[in-house]
Amino acid sequence: MAQDDSFSRATLSESASARRRLIATAGSLCLLPVLPRLSRAATILAVRTWPADEYTRLTLELDTELEAEHFILDGPDRLVVDIKGLQLNSGIQSLVSGIRPNDPYIDAIRVGQNRPEVLRLVLDLKQAIAPQIFTLKPIGEYQYRLVIDLYPKIAQDPLLAIMEDLEADPLAEVLEQLARGAPPSRAAAPTPAPAPAVPVPTVRGQIRPPAPGVRPATPAKPAPGRPLLIAIDPGHGGEDPGAIGPGGTREKDVVLQIARRLQKRIDAQPGMRAYLTRDNDYFVPLHVRVQKARRVKADLFISIHADAWIKPSARGSSVFALSQTGASSAAARLMAKRENEADLIGGINLAAHNRQVAQVLLDMSTAAQISDSLQLGTGVLGEIGKVHHLHKRRVEQAGFAVLKAPDIPSILIETAFISNPSEEKLLRNAAHQNRLADAMLSGIKGYFAASPSLAQHG
Repeated sequence: MAQDDSFSRATLSESASARRRLIATAGSLCLLPVLPRLSRAATILAVRTWPADEYTRLTLELDTELEAEHFILDGPDRLVVDIKGLQLNSGIQSLVSGIRPNDPYIDAIRVGQNRPEVLRLVLDLKQAIAPQIFTLKPIGEYQYRLVIDLYPKIAQDPLLAIMEDLEADPLAEVLEQLARGAPPSRAAAPTPAPAPAVPVPTVRGQIRPPAPGVRPATPAKPAPGRPLLIAIDPGHGGEDPGAIGPGGTREKDVVLQIARRLQKRIDAQPGMRAYLTRDNDYFVPLHVRVQKARRVKADLFISIHADAWIKPSARGSSVFALSQTGASSAAARLMAKRENEADLIGGINLAAHNRQVAQVLLDMSTAAQISDSLQLGTGVLGEIGKVHHLHKRRVEQAGFAVLKAPDIPSILIETAFISNPSEEKLLRNAAHQNRLADAMLSGIKGYFAASPSLAQHG
């Protein structure tokens, strides 16, 4: 019995000692300093600005995805953007110095550390804006991107600008008098231009006298008070460089140069005007290109690109039209897939528009539009074949999103293979660009001469 009592007392003593050690250990842990969890600030990889009359885009390329909040102030107009997880550094300072004096929207940018892990951008504005701020996942050569788009609060009316330009044109009065059947006044008459090889409709659908030996085309349905309008769509732009040649030539640059040359030639034609879906180096989403052409009631849509392939030996020009039943070749299908990915590379704000409405627009393409597009494309391809080697001698078809205007004959021209070193040099050559623009114009004029009523909407 005494032994049992001794054992119980020893056991209790050991238990008490263990509890004292546990309490002491816990107490010492409580005295340890509490260290905050340190989060690594994001690294800015690049800062880019894309100013244009239509809108200005700021892009911050980062190594991680960030959140941003913004609000607008007036008197004077300012946009405040708070970026979480970013600290003031030299990379963000380059954004301040990158603002150009001719930027139509931004007067200046101020940067400061609003809170330990929140960087504040204050954009001093030249006019009231409607901003869109969104992030993009990594794609292609880009990492995470924070995009700040500054649109005017009151959007410009492109059709009104075209009509105002027509009114200011010294040819406008002469064209109006010819359309009424009255002889032009001598004071207003410009130096006569050489007669074209094919008849060209004027502003009211009248046909100029054909060249000798050419049968007159059927007069088009009158389109009161407006010229024939050709929408020219230079591919890619801004964040989306398009294909890049072995010598560093960017597709977006050369196709804009060719588009401007074609625009100049079209504007010089009586009763015709050109409209560029982008007139500078900025990105335009594919569905917006279609909407722009429809907004100005374009009669034709010409999208200009430069091809690329894994083998540098590929060469020649191609013309594409839309297909509702599948691509005409595996190469055409791959080409359409590549061009349709432009939105992902250029950066589109999916939350800024109703995707269902956009999809309905793109699905409205009609068999009549495709038939007219094939006719237009065949003529343009034939003319280009006179000045450059053809990759394919017939118009190919595939599901290009940019060709899906339901009521506008639309073609996509791959001017040459920028991935071919010799053709890359040609694309940079001003004389060759002029030859391509002349060939495109001849194809357009031939289309209107053969069937002037196909693309008249009035």
